[in-house]
Amino acid sequence: MSTKDIWNLYANDIKHFILSKVKDTTIADDLLQETFIKVHTKIETLKDKSKLKPWLFSIARYTVYDYFKQHVNSHEISDIDIISKDSILEHNEKDCLYGIVKTLPKKYRDPLFLSDIKGVKQNVIAQQLKLKLSTTKSRIQRARKLIAQGYIDCCDFKMNDKGILIGEVKEKEQCKVCN
Repeated sequence: MSTKDIWNLYANDIKHFILSKVKDTTIADDLLQETFIKVHTKIETLKDKSKLKPWLFSIARYTVYDYFKQHVNSHEISDIDIISKDSILEHNEKDCLYGIVKTLPKKYRDPLFLSDIKGVKQNVIAQQLKLKLSTTKSRIQRARKLIAQGYIDCCDFKMNDKGILIGEVKEKEQCKVCN
C-alpha cells in the first residue's frame, strides 16, 4: 500500500486525533504532515499490514508527544486556554469543569493540564516543572480530587461507594461556579 493510499484512508482520522490533543488546526495540520512523512519513510518497517491503523496512531501519538516536549516550555501554561468553552447556550459539565480548573491553584493546575489535557508523561512534567516525580504525581492526584470536590460544591454532586461522582449539572443560574 502506498503512502497516498494510506493518506486517503486515514488522514482524516489521524487529523481528528491530533486535533483532540493540540486544539489548534494549524499545528494539527503541521503534525499531520510530520506524521505522514514518518509513515512514508518507515512504511517498509511495518511487518504486519493488518496492524497499519494502530501503527499510524502510534506514530501520530509520538509526533504529538515530541511537539509538546519541544514547545511546552515556550508558553506560560496558565496563559493557555485550559479547556475551550463551547459556544452552546446550554449549561453543561464542561462549563463547570472549565470554572473548576480555572480556580485551581497554579501548582495543581499546571501539572494536571500537562498530564490530563496535553497527555505529557508525568516524569517529563516533573523535569519541565523542576519538581520531584513524587511531588508531580501527588499534585496531579490532588488536582483531580479538587476537581471532584468542585463538582460536589458546584452542583451538589455526590460520591458513590465506588468513588464515582454522580449527579446532574444544575441550571447555570443555580451553579455556584459558573454563575
